[in-house]
Amino acid sequence: MILYEVTLETIPQLEEEVEAYMRLTHIPEIFATGCFQRIRFCHSSSGQLRTSYEARTRDDLDRYLQQHAPALRSAFSERFPAGVIAGRNIWHERKVWEQVLS
Repeated sequence: MILYEVTLETIPQLEEEVEAYMRLTHIPEIFATGCFQRIRFCHSSSGQLRTSYEARTRDDLDRYLQQHAPALRSAFSERFPAGVIAGRNIWHERKVWEQVLS
């Protein structure tokens, strides 16, 4: 599994607006591409936002990055031209530990 993670640091005045845009518009548009099997959206106690996109294969992620990401990033930048800093990382899952409850 490949994890594509985007973190957003926003100025306090934009935090609620950015979160609403992510939840109602941006993430649903990304999910609709069919490139990811699961998306998790989180808010930290420090106000940082994180979205983790789970792709089955590197080809799925590459398809997203080549065919969809440029337009989606552009739309986000037009909506929030200042006050938001994005960081992006690609993670390759190595091992998972799970608690099995009986």
